[in-house]
Amino acid sequence: MHKGKGMKFVGDSRISAERKPNIPKDYSEYPGRTEAFWPNFLLKEWLAGAVFLVGFLSLTLAHPSPLEGMADPTNAAYIPLPDWYFLFLYELLKYEFSSGSFILLGMLVLPGLAFGALLLAPFLDNGPGRRPHQRPVAVGMMLLGLVSVVWLTYTSASAVDWESRAEANKPVPASEVTIDTEHPGYASYENSCLACHGAELEGGAGPALVGTDLSAEEIATIAVEGIGSMPADQFQGTDEELEQLADFIVTVNESAE
Repeated sequence: MHKGKGMKFVGDSRISAERKPNIPKDYSEYPGRTEAFWPNFLLKEWLAGAVFLVGFLSLTLAHPSPLEGMADPTNAAYIPLPDWYFLFLYELLKYEFSSGSFILLGMLVLPGLAFGALLLAPFLDNGPGRRPHQRPVAVGMMLLGLVSVVWLTYTSASAVDWESRAEANKPVPASEVTIDTEHPGYASYENSCLACHGAELEGGAGPALVGTDLSAEEIATIAVEGIGSMPADQFQGTDEELEQLADFIVTVNESAE
């Protein structure tokens, strides 16, 4: 190119008319380092996903999701709990630095910082090494997050009496029950239990009594000693009236079956 003379471009874009097949590379030159995506890598991913899916379905069948009674907005004694994968956030809100006046800190700031740090970990530690000791920042942040979640989840779950909670709030299938108002124990039920457990034992402020598999002795013990959110000494009456009350509840359940 000369000044004032302009520019001249010369190119050669000749393309062969013969089309050659797209032959994949010979990956045998790189043993253990790489492989063909199709079908080798994709087959491995599919097998791993299938094993996980079968295991997950088997676990679901062996341990069905626990169900409780129908939601009752009038029951102020019931304490709802989140699912297990949110228990660590639930436990976090129990500490002074993340509750009360600092509730926004526990709800937004701390979880936001934690998850934001995990997202930024690959950018904060972007060295070429892939071994754990070669990536101290990313590995340290991941271990800190994992230990925190496991510890908070364990602490939250260990403070709950799961058996008593399930016993006090059982799911009750819809069924036709016959209430024998002439039964000797109905008067005791009406005086001590009806306000919380309903006129047909369907539940209310207290759990439903239809569908229970408790014996008469167990019912009598609960009526005196209480269970879960039900305080003790709710029944006021004689021992004979207590036996009649327990027999009445058992009789209603037998008629429902």
